[in-house]
Amino acid sequence: MAGSNESVFLHPRPGRYIDMHLSKTTPQGHSRFLTFSREAWASLRASTPLTLSEERLNALRSLNDRIDLNEVEQVYLPLSRLLNLYVAAAQKLHTATSTFLGHHTAQVPYIIGIAGSVAVGKSTTARLLQALLSDWPSRPRVDLITTDGFLYPNRVLLERDLMQRKGFPQSYNQRRLLQFMLDVKAGKPEVNAPIYSHLIYDIIPDRVQTINQPDILIVEGLNVLQARRPTGRSAQRLFISDFFDFSIYVDAEECDVEQWYVERFLTLRETAFRDPSSFFTRYARLSEQEAIATAHDIWQQINGLNLRENIRPTRERAHLILRKGRKHAVEEVRLRKI
Repeated sequence: MAGSNESVFLHPRPGRYIDMHLSKTTPQGHSRFLTFSREAWASLRASTPLTLSEERLNALRSLNDRIDLNEVEQVYLPLSRLLNLYVAAAQKLHTATSTFLGHHTAQVPYIIGIAGSVAVGKSTTARLLQALLSDWPSRPRVDLITTDGFLYPNRVLLERDLMQRKGFPQSYNQRRLLQFMLDVKAGKPEVNAPIYSHLIYDIIPDRVQTINQPDILIVEGLNVLQARRPTGRSAQRLFISDFFDFSIYVDAEECDVEQWYVERFLTLRETAFRDPSSFFTRYARLSEQEAIATAHDIWQQINGLNLRENIRPTRERAHLILRKGRKHAVEEVRLRKI
């Protein structure tokens, strides 16, 4: 149990404090992060109500994700409470700015970025947070986009010999994604994002998702925390992570994520891959052993490589890291010190 001053947090009732039991896995005085065991983090829920039913959670859960209501209560309700406090603080800062300027300025969305590997569960995290945040008493409007929509169409990836690097930073239309973020943060009334289909494995032509000045916008994607160094006069100097008010990285050991990917691949082989319109319909004809070998091969050549080279190096840039164990459940939470 930590005994430093950094283990002291405000109690829900003003004027009271509680001494939280921080995990011993990271020396609290020598890290940019406060590290919590799941039990310590769960106690920070305070009186945040559980608004999700089992049925609603099932609809939010990604394929092969094992999240249950107990994990929602222990991990995601405290996170929802924290974000509620952060958004309220941002709104107060906006009011202070308007007071200083002497006139009202349009409030722009609070943007939350969620990053992590393929198959780690970041999509479930994004949808779950959208649902929980939308249920606050103030009923904020919470929109969610994935950066998949900003991948180049397959024809462009083929022209640039990038099909085997789909999901790597160079496979995204970074300029279009950056312009989207600029428009959202500028308070533009209507901003459109392309839509991606995992069934056809490509951008859907002439289809867009329209964002109309939500209170909160969640942006989920593999590389959303990346910030490359400029290398020349025309190098990009802004990155989408520069527009995030808060960011989350969903983390796990690579060997575990690879196993989850293989399990998901086998499930898809029996479901979505059997759809004649699926880009991956050829995999439906594989035997189980062939499917397992193929999934491991794809992981090692593409997804695992992308994780090691591009995704995991951005982990420490997140404001909060959700660390999962082998059973796919969050076991530890790391919150960056302010």
